[in-house]
Amino acid sequence: MRVLVVEDDPGLGPLIVDGLRSAGFAVDLAERLTEADFKASVNTYDCVVADRGLPDGDALELLKRWRRSGHTVPVLMLTSFSTVEDRVSGFENGADDYLVKPFAMAELTARVRARCRRGQPQSLPEVAVGDLTMDLPRRQVRRAGVLLILTAKEFAVLETLMLRAGHVVTRSELIESCWDEMSDPMSNVVDTVIGRLRRKLGAPDLIETLRGAGYLIREPA
Repeated sequence: MRVLVVEDDPGLGPLIVDGLRSAGFAVDLAERLTEADFKASVNTYDCVVADRGLPDGDALELLKRWRRSGHTVPVLMLTSFSTVEDRVSGFENGADDYLVKPFAMAELTARVRARCRRGQPQSLPEVAVGDLTMDLPRRQVRRAGVLLILTAKEFAVLETLMLRAGHVVTRSELIESCWDEMSDPMSNVVDTVIGRLRRKLGAPDLIETLRGAGYLIREPA
């Protein structure tokens, strides 16, 4: 899942980015509204975390413009604007969540994860392919009942494949969903993670490589 953080504080912005990346998100950072607007126009984000008081204006104005144009990305306002009127104004103008500074990183991570899941079926907290199961709320993966230890990036790639089980997921789609703008799209990062996943998942192999097309996960024949 890919997140855009809009924060101009030189200390807080990178802290939020590092915290969300540690939780398994791909994260981009914008320090101005113009930069955020541009990045949202060329990338697909599962959630935006935005401070309101940016050097070039109030993020609420950008959000209002996004909503008028039909942009439905979930937006969490992370701000020191803490009055009831501020929060009501945020929700009335299209914010999906509102968290006041100072905040706990664990709470921000949980809220971002909930926002990212907004477009996914809430009735399916667990997905399965053969004897491979993924508990989405607990972020646990089991093969034949055995708990597997995955890195955050391995979990993100496997989650993307399992949520689209039976369908081809291209390399660019995996990079778009699981990596951020700091990643080199020409590198072999996807192949490396897929290779580690295959070793950890064991036999029979559930992940199929379709040369020139992408990757497919499905139940073994």
